[in-house]
Amino acid sequence: MQTSADRAPAAPATAAASALAAPDLAAVKARQRTMWGLGDYAVVGTTLPIVAESLCEAAEVMPGERVLDVATGHGNTALAAARRFAEATGVDYVPSLLERARERAAAERLRVEFREGDAEALPCPDGAFDAVLSTFGVMFAPDQERAARELGRACRPGGRIGLACWTPEGFIGELFKAVGRHVPPPAGLRSPALWGTEARLRELFGGAARELRATRRTFAFRYASPGHFVEVFRRWYGPTVAAFAALDAGGQQALAADLEALAARHHRGGPGLVVPGEYLEAIVTRG
Repeated sequence: MQTSADRAPAAPATAAASALAAPDLAAVKARQRTMWGLGDYAVVGTTLPIVAESLCEAAEVMPGERVLDVATGHGNTALAAARRFAEATGVDYVPSLLERARERAAAERLRVEFREGDAEALPCPDGAFDAVLSTFGVMFAPDQERAARELGRACRPGGRIGLACWTPEGFIGELFKAVGRHVPPPAGLRSPALWGTEARLRELFGGAARELRATRRTFAFRYASPGHFVEVFRRWYGPTVAAFAALDAGGQQALAADLEALAARHHRGGPGLVVPGEYLEAIVTRG
């Protein structure tokens, strides 16, 4: 935490240092948008529908309700809501992922509207939805406060905001840290894994929440081996695709070795690779 200086002459220097440390959020967002278009997140996301189904159950999504899935990716949570006969809408800023989502909805004969849009500027009127959900999506918005305000704005009074976010202590939280040691994130940017803590969610939503319930849950990543896990994430998961692309051959080899070791360390035993990935499932009732 920064503190004010005791002497007036020091204040301009402190302000300048603070300005230098503040990230350019618009530039970060532009890079993120490109990053999520790398590889094909759908290959990884296709393993995660059980999390979206659990979130819809926790949020008690009902037939006829208007449900918004923010940072929908290739549609997991929007589709889960539509399976409950809700009027589902998915929003994401990566057009290629939205096309995947539309293909999946058509294949399942589900009625879902998918729109291009930004989690920090949702394309909807105030209070338009009974439930606003996000599964491993909105947590990556660079301006966390603004994204949280948008979730609350889109949700009607008395409605629910449902989130599934990786925890800092869990496997994906450690993966973020491991990648960051090789390719540091922008200075001054808050970790997306903070969304996986109840304390941070209370900071973001406490003033507008009638109730906040948070439960730690576990998703099991299943791969043939640590090497197979790294191969899939290196080829298809945007953040790791971008990290490997930023390194020379030696750096890529070192990052791959670190990620393999991380997966092996978290393996719970038995054949293949089974890695428990902790996440926080939270339901915020809007006041």
